Amino acid sequence: MQPDGAAMDGRESAGLRNQTTIDRGLAGLGRALAALTGAVQAGRPLPVAGGDPADPAAPAERQLSAALMRVNHVGEICAQALYEGQAAATADPRLAEAFRQAAREEGDHLAWTHERLRELGARPSLLNPLWYGGALLLGLAAGRVGDRLSLGFMAETERQVEAHLAGHLERLPASDLRSRAIVVAMKDDEVRHGQNAVRLGGAELPAPLRAAMRASAKLMTTTAHYV
Repeated sequence: MQPDGAAMDGRESAGLRNQTTIDRGLAGLGRALAALTGAVQAGRPLPVAGGDPADPAAPAERQLSAALMRVNHVGEICAQALYEGQAAATADPRLAEAFRQAAREEGDHLAWTHERLRELGARPSLLNPLWYGGALLLGLAAGRVGDRLSLGFMAETERQVEAHLAGHLERLPASDLRSRAIVVAMKDDEVRHGQNAVRLGGAELPAPLRAAMRASAKLMTTTAHYV
């Protein structure tokens, strides 16, 4: 007989409470290394589309696809670090598990974009350790100001990522069906994660903070396009 969801949630919460600071630190370090070395395994298969050629038709299109997927890969590196920091900062074990569940689903995106870069013969950003470290500190800071604002930060981040992915769908070559299928699947997940954050009690962030988040994201995506 399968255990019910409440019992499983209770055991997961108890397990989180019983972990020592060293346990949590080592587990977090393991997740960071997996993200940065490309060792994260997807729980879902790589999205595909009808026909689904592995490469865009023209060299210039291939180069554009590679640059855009490198940016998306950086975004997923940051998502892993951000949720890691937010999970570590909250005192609520159920909320910590919600952040880590979102990170696991974003881990699919990380594995998908890493595989797509490999198919395109392109490398990830050389600055991934820097992106990870910055996002981890940001997640810790967001978590420290309180759960409602931390969830609001998550919701706003997902809204901005959704808009960013919509822009990539406009820019990706029409011939690159594989990259486009990946971005569509990622975008659907981001919408759901943002809605979940609001449902869990996320507060609306002040307009200046939302603008600062957009400016920071613009700097990161512009840099990652090339480096």
